[in-house]
Amino acid sequence: MYDYKVNINGLDVDAHYTESNINDIFIPLLRRLTELQKEKDRRILVMLAAPPGTGKSTLCSFLEKLSREVDGVAEIQSIGMDGFHRMQDYLINHTTVRDGVEIPMVKIKGAPETFDLHLLTGRIKRIVAGENCGWPIYDRTTHNPQDNVITISSNIVLLEGNYLLLDEPGWSDLKSYADYTILMTADEDMLRRRLICRKAASGNSVDDATKFVDYSDMANVRTCLLKSQNPDLKLVVLEDDSIQAGSEIYNP
Repeated sequence: MYDYKVNINGLDVDAHYTESNINDIFIPLLRRLTELQKEKDRRILVMLAAPPGTGKSTLCSFLEKLSREVDGVAEIQSIGMDGFHRMQDYLINHTTVRDGVEIPMVKIKGAPETFDLHLLTGRIKRIVAGENCGWPIYDRTTHNPQDNVITISSNIVLLEGNYLLLDEPGWSDLKSYADYTILMTADEDMLRRRLICRKAASGNSVDDATKFVDYSDMANVRTCLLKSQNPDLKLVVLEDDSIQAGSEIYNP
């Protein structure tokens, strides 16, 4: 078992990956992406989509670290789409409809409509064009994105986010920019438990965390689980936190 401690969006995360997952899934994936980049002889963009609570941000961070340590694989750069949340003032002053009721968008922050899809698409196009461009992050202290914190420079860019494979108007176009796509899934009830624990860990009571997760997060979980396009590789997170992968990874 490999213990991986990292800070993700202001929260300390203690993740654990099995040797089997590292040797049989993660390293073969890095080798496949390395070969793909060599074949295309240009920057490649890899998209990893997953519901909230699957550990996608932590996994992508770990893959970046692993790529710097394994001989014979190219270094990847991991980034996320959270920096494309709309500004807090926008979400407070604009409304949407949920369950037939008009509500401020801030009440469902994290849903697809609370992201700036146009801005995200434009920045993805710059990555695909090979530009060494800036990339935003989400600042949990200000509840706003902060632009150009990261500079994209790697030949293999791994972009993670909830809705990168979403099969809905506008969102479904994103897949066409990717050279390789990955979808992580997990049991819905397991994700609910994880999200409640995560929300409570950020300073909320268990009761408040449960209410928020059931009203907001779980709708996003179901959107990802039920409305994502087919990927090149599917990863399934199990109850014991280990990961299963589709057989296509073993045939680069």
